[in-house]
Amino acid sequence: MKKILLMLFVALGTLATQAQEIKWMSLDEALAAQEKEAKPIFMDVYTDWCGPCKILDRGTFRDKNIVDYINANYYAVKFDAEGASEVAYKGNKYSNPNYIINKKGRNSVHDFTRFMKVRAYPTIVFFDDKGNLKYLLEGPRDAIQLMKVLEKFQS
Repeated sequence: MKKILLMLFVALGTLATQAQEIKWMSLDEALAAQEKEAKPIFMDVYTDWCGPCKILDRGTFRDKNIVDYINANYYAVKFDAEGASEVAYKGNKYSNPNYIINKKGRNSVHDFTRFMKVRAYPTIVFFDDKGNLKYLLEGPRDAIQLMKVLEKFQS
């Protein structure tokens, strides 16, 4: 009986750990939050059709250490590189005027994606605590690799 209870507690603890998520927000929300408390921005630039982007979502972005670190030290933004949202950044507005609603697969590239000079998906974009674009990290990373970059950018 004790073994069954122990296994149940371990299983529930594992599920609780996996249930933690990064607190994603829009870029507008992150920039507004920076005005109240200065923290850098961590932006995941993805597309719906990108396989490595989905791997990041299912793996690296669910790792407890990554989730805790990003939530404590960054404003996290999820940005669809081919989406239809409008972005206001540094006095300019960016959109995707050629976006096709309900299109399967690739869509037109968002103007803000072009502005950031994103060339591949996924790309993680770092902004400093004043909202200035600082660094692009192309391609997927596992939790250990990403943690090294997060800590380096934070220092």
